[in-house]
Amino acid sequence: MSSIFSRIVAGEIPCYRVAEDEKHLAFLDINPLTLGHTLVIPKREVDYLFDLSDEEFVSIHLFARKVATALQQAIPCLRIGSAVIGLEVPHAHIHLIPIGKESDMLFSNPKLKLSPEKMESIARSIREKFELI
Repeated sequence: MSSIFSRIVAGEIPCYRVAEDEKHLAFLDINPLTLGHTLVIPKREVDYLFDLSDEEFVSIHLFARKVATALQQAIPCLRIGSAVIGLEVPHAHIHLIPIGKESDMLFSNPKLKLSPEKMESIARSIREKFELI
């Protein structure tokens, strides 16, 4: 069975896309820790990030860096935190989280509840910055 992320890649499930290339997709987390919390995934379904080939591993991190650059330009923050947990969805992914303090990265924090309009506005802002990189 395909992961929910593979179904997003296939267009079966909608998402708030922020960036994409032929091998990767970045979209907003629907249960964000902070405004702009973004997930970066390989389009090819691989359960565990460290199971990617060397080339894929480097490629997703280079793509994530471009997304993080756009994210930091679009969302006021001190840094973009990065986390790989990989337990919640069996599809490799990197969390990019705009942070102002270390505690913003705690996954036990309450998740934000944002309207679809707010989510789309955030995604659009990040997309616009990404297109300029």
